[in-house]
This record gives sequence, structure tokens and C-alpha cells, in this order.
Amino acid sequence: MSSAFIALQHIVPQHALSRFAGRLAASQQPWLRDRLIRRFVAAFDVDLSEAARCIGEFASFNDFFTRELKPGARPLADSSHFILSPADGAVSQLGPIAGGRIIQAKGRDYSVAEILACSAAEAARFEGGQFMTIYLSPKDYHRVHMPATGTLAATSYIPGDLYSVNVATAGGVDRLFARNERLSCRFDGPDGHFASVMVGAMIVAGIDTVWPNTFRTHAAVPVHEDFSGMGHNFVAGEEMGRFYLGSTVVLLFEPGRVAWLDGFKPGDTLRMGQAIAQRLTA
Repeated sequence: MSSAFIALQHIVPQHALSRFAGRLAASQQPWLRDRLIRRFVAAFDVDLSEAARCIGEFASFNDFFTRELKPGARPLADSSHFILSPADGAVSQLGPIAGGRIIQAKGRDYSVAEILACSAAEAARFEGGQFMTIYLSPKDYHRVHMPATGTLAATSYIPGDLYSVNVATAGGVDRLFARNERLSCRFDGPDGHFASVMVGAMIVAGIDTVWPNTFRTHAAVPVHEDFSGMGHNFVAGEEMGRFYLGSTVVLLFEPGRVAWLDGFKPGDTLRMGQAIAQRLTA
């Protein structure tokens, strides 16, 4: 089944399908909007009890999908001691960055320079550091938050494929996260230079940030933006962006900055704001 699913992704028009999904998700026609939302909630067992609004109060499916939560729904761990989970989801992989490579799945990896779309010198800063990949399922809360306090340094929007990012595809498609469309965001802060990469996927209608940007999702041209000195400062747990339909977040930290808490393994469920690593610079 998984091999057939992967083979199908090689032949379907990924971007056309995602653009079509985006148009449906943006529709504000009540009959379409409410039908899409109700069917999605039923199909994926979405917990709406923690949402700040009810089904009839969303302007579109996109508005529902990027729904805000009730105050207190995601209490934040003590960020003076811990790195926080940037999103709801599940651990896909985590571990050390070695030889400039990040583990994607058993027998598959990709390079730091590829996924960040950065210089060799910047990629080298992460050598010996740590990474964590978090998969957001369709039913998850899809806003992405800061894992640590930092100032935005640069972003790179990289056009690419739109393969699914589930476990089956991660195990069957080489360099999945480095070939899919993505937004690489790099920050500087008390925990050094770190990155949060928002990776697109099939039927993901868009990626957006809370700061002004010039990239356009599903575009054909890379967009690199330097935010040095612009004062885009964020505290741990603060919202930084969102996905319009599901995807993946990859975190990268320099060596000697963080230590993942004992017991984390692929498949473990995460909630935004929970402690995922000890800050070694605290």
C-alpha cells in the first residue's frame, strides 16, 4: 500500500492539486465552507472543544484550519530552562547533525545546506548540533510557534515538490524535506543561531508568517530575505507562522546549545509549548 501511495505521488500534478485545494479552502460560500469543515472534523476526529470559535463562525475552511485556540489551551513550559515544542504533532526524527546531514528515516538523509538553502559557512555552524523533525497531522493545530526566544535574521523560500510528508513517504522518498517546497527561517538569540523550517506537502495550500514577507507559495522562484537589524524579535512560545493544511517543522540548533529530554523517540506525540529539550546555555 505504501509503495503504491508513493508511486502515485510521482505522477499526480502536485502543484495543480494543491492550488485547487487552496481555492476550495479559501471559499467563503457558506454551503461549501461548512460542508468542508464538518466533513473534515468527522474524517479526522478534530477536537473543536479547545478552539476559540465554533464551526459557523469561521470565514472559510482556511480560517478553520488555522484556528486559534482558547486561552490556556496550550500552557507553556518554563522557557528559561527548556526549549518548547513549536507545534502540535508527532516526532518524526531527532538526533545529532553529523557530516552536514540530517536523518530523514532509516537509510535516508539530506544535507543542512539543502534544507536551509544557506551558505556552506552557515550550514557548518550546525555541525555537531541537534535537530528535531515534527510531523503535523491533518487534525492538529496548525499554527507554528517559537521554540526559543530570538530575533529573525533571514528567511529563504524554496520552491519544490509537494510530496506527502507522512511516515510512509518519509521512508520511501529520498531527500523528502530538502526537495519539498519550504520556508527556512533563521534566528539569533540566547540559544545561539537556530532554524525553524516550515516544509510544505501535497494539498498544502500555503505557508505564511506573522512578519511581512515577499514570497508567494507555489511560486517558481526562490526568495531570500535578510531581516538583520529590522527588529523582528520573538519570545519563546510566540506565534511565528502557520500552515494552510498539514505539513512538517524541522528545528536545528548549534552544538552545545540544547539536549533533548530523555525518552523522546519517533512517533511520540507533542503539544505546542511543552518542554522538548534542556537549554544548555540557561
